[in-house]
Amino acid sequence: MSKHILMVVTTADKMNDDHKTGLWLSEFGEAYLEFAKKGYEVTVASPLGGKAPVDDRSLQGDVPQEMLDTAIHLENTVKLDSISDVSGFDAVFLPGGHGTMFDLPDNEKLHAVIRELYEDNKIVAAVCHGPAGLVGVTLSDGTPLVAGKTVTAFTDEEERETTLDQFMPFLLETRLRELGANFVAAANWTDHLQVEGNLITGQNPQSTISIAKEVIKQLA
Repeated sequence: MSKHILMVVTTADKMNDDHKTGLWLSEFGEAYLEFAKKGYEVTVASPLGGKAPVDDRSLQGDVPQEMLDTAIHLENTVKLDSISDVSGFDAVFLPGGHGTMFDLPDNEKLHAVIRELYEDNKIVAAVCHGPAGLVGVTLSDGTPLVAGKTVTAFTDEEERETTLDQFMPFLLETRLRELGANFVAAANWTDHLQVEGNLITGQNPQSTISIAKEVIKQLA
């Protein structure tokens, strides 16, 4: 049986009037390619549906063509609200990009999807700023999903190094700690993930492939 992955990406395209943002392409593309190699079915969804914005900064430098080619899957994303039944998904994966900080923390549909999959022992995975989609999730007993869980995400120190911390609605590491998570940070820009049962989190773009491979390992 082929596995079915729900990838939820941001549709927020700006931090403010002067600073554009969006999805960090490698965090989507690297994971998408790993899942495709396994023959998994992937549904790409977003808060608004339609075309998902890609952060121009993630296209700088020597980006492999196969990575650029994954952007075609961002042209017409499924609107999250239109997904009525999530029981067919084996995992949800949240790539980052600063856009996630603006449209995932308060998205109640996303929170409901994550809660249902997590409590059904399906995999919940997020990388870099993707865990912004976890901060608003409460379990059926009312406790925050991340409370008491060992997690990681884009660190406050990494955020300050980007100099974009001034534009963020909150700092992700700080918020996760406030929610009761046991947050583990590695050195800036190093490949680092944390696995807490079926909750898998990665620190930064460098961690994407490791996260995808852990998802694959658990699905096997």
